[in-house]
Amino acid sequence: MRAPQSRAEAGTASARSEPGIRAGGDGFGAALRRRAGAHWLVQADGVRRRLPVERWHGPAEPATAAVVGRCHGPTLDLGCGPGRLAAALTRAGVTTVGVDVCPRAVALTRARGAVAVRADLFAPLPAEGRWRHVVLLDGNVGIGGDPERLLRRCRALLRPDGTVLVELDPPGTGAWRGQAHVVSGQRRGPSFGWARLDTRSVHAPAAAAGLVVRDLRPDGGRWFAELVAA
Repeated sequence: MRAPQSRAEAGTASARSEPGIRAGGDGFGAALRRRAGAHWLVQADGVRRRLPVERWHGPAEPATAAVVGRCHGPTLDLGCGPGRLAAALTRAGVTTVGVDVCPRAVALTRARGAVAVRADLFAPLPAEGRWRHVVLLDGNVGIGGDPERLLRRCRALLRPDGTVLVELDPPGTGAWRGQAHVVSGQRRGPSFGWARLDTRSVHAPAAAAGLVVRDLRPDGGRWFAELVAA
């Protein structure tokens, strides 16, 4: 297993990954720069969801304790944001690397004492194929707007017995994919591909990616699933 173990190494990995950053990938950047106020994820179909930015900037909440407890080896936190989960995993003694396209997110994660790289998760990442766990919380299963492609990428990052730990929408809310943007105060961010999956709609894209849902459970009003190789 070879993953960055220091901020210096993380900085080197970040520099290597920078060319893979996609235009418009920093769609959540404004929400991370402005902690106070209302921040909304606005879908192309007009649906608006308030973003829990205060939660992102705070400590790891009780609902994530089960996620931390399931990570028993090197872990990638994809779309790590300000790094609350990456920091909690690091404190628990788990080798963890946060990945985010937003430079502010990477800086905040490193400030918490965790390792993070700035990269498009579809670009080359450290130690591909050797991670024990990949984590997608806070709706990050929607990154790129194509859950099947994203889950296939997660499987490629994992070792054969690895797991994908993913947060899903509540049962019955369905699936959606398309363009979205973030509104922070009076500022409208760039459009980007996004998607949503609930606990029922996750099975088809997981199967297409060669994964199966091994466990599904609620915690603190949220839903979490563990996916493994089929």
